[in-house]
Amino acid sequence: MVRPIAHRWPARGSAPPVPGQRSGVTTVLAPQERAGCPKRMVFGPCGGVRDDATCELADHPCPFVAAPAPPWPDPVPGPAPRPGGLLDRAAAGPVVLADLTTTPFDPASVRAVVAALAGAVDAVLAGEHQNRPDLPPVLLAQEVLAAGALPWTTLACRDRNRLVLEQELAGLARVGVDGVLCVTGDGRGPGVRPGVTQVFDLDGVRLTALAAAAGLSAAVPESPEAVPVTDRPGRVALKQRAGAALCVLNHVSTPARVAAFVAAARAAGATLPFVAGVAVYTDERSARVLQAFPGLHLDDAAVTAVLAAPDPVEAGIAAAVAEARALLAVPGVVGVDLSGLASDRGVLAGARVKAEVARRIVEGEQ
Repeated sequence: MVRPIAHRWPARGSAPPVPGQRSGVTTVLAPQERAGCPKRMVFGPCGGVRDDATCELADHPCPFVAAPAPPWPDPVPGPAPRPGGLLDRAAAGPVVLADLTTTPFDPASVRAVVAALAGAVDAVLAGEHQNRPDLPPVLLAQEVLAAGALPWTTLACRDRNRLVLEQELAGLARVGVDGVLCVTGDGRGPGVRPGVTQVFDLDGVRLTALAAAAGLSAAVPESPEAVPVTDRPGRVALKQRAGAALCVLNHVSTPARVAAFVAAARAAGATLPFVAGVAVYTDERSARVLQAFPGLHLDDAAVTAVLAAPDPVEAGIAAAVAEARALLAVPGVVGVDLSGLASDRGVLAGARVKAEVARRIVEGEQ
């Protein structure tokens, strides 16, 4: 008589590693999540903590403000930089990354925007949005590659369980992305797809470990001026132990504060390179969208000066170039990320503004 096989299903988060995953990574994927965190984070806080220390998704204090996250256990080694990729180029000189803003679900828009940016920037950062649809990450990466640019693809935990995240990482590795920006993900605001669940099986730090173990260069975000400010430098060191090879900083009000943050991160043990966010705006809408994000801080005087200028487009480009140059002078900052809509005249106009900013940075113009 043949007896049926008795299956012992592993506890949540303790499944065998995915192909390419290094031993030990799975042991930290499902520890106790922090009570009171709507994103079910373990290694928090996210970058969305508001200035009054409240959660971006709930009317209560962020639970990581009173007590920090646990330490990351054993370091996760990441792969060597791809030859000719962003990290490889950054070792030789400053690099320019640009946010990819396109029409939703429109491959033709992706190719047109990438064509406007390619040649002016070293790579494009394909984001994920909580308030509008995007092409699937692997498909978007393929379109960027086909259009002639180097993609860094944002992967968020908000809408994917761990299994789907593992599938996405395998697909991104297969198509040949240069790297992955691993984020927990912005929560959807009230009225944005209210009938759709928000998953948060993992947080961005644990996703970073999966990405590095899958052979992908992993970037992580950090918000230097988000509460709790004093804990943020140590979070960079924690993320590096989880496998991060690059830290992309959200907008900070002054380059001096970026310098202080990078120095504090170095003191906390982080040795990875930094890419600093540069706000690109040329009109009221593109400025206000950036100012509305929790955890992001712009120089309000600079915004006022750009919007009041006789030619706001030229003023906005010049302001972005000046900010980029100041940030690239900070020790430890190897590049800048041109971030924001850049223009209210459409995604192609915004891409052309970013391309002009990038060209002036490289050529030394103002």
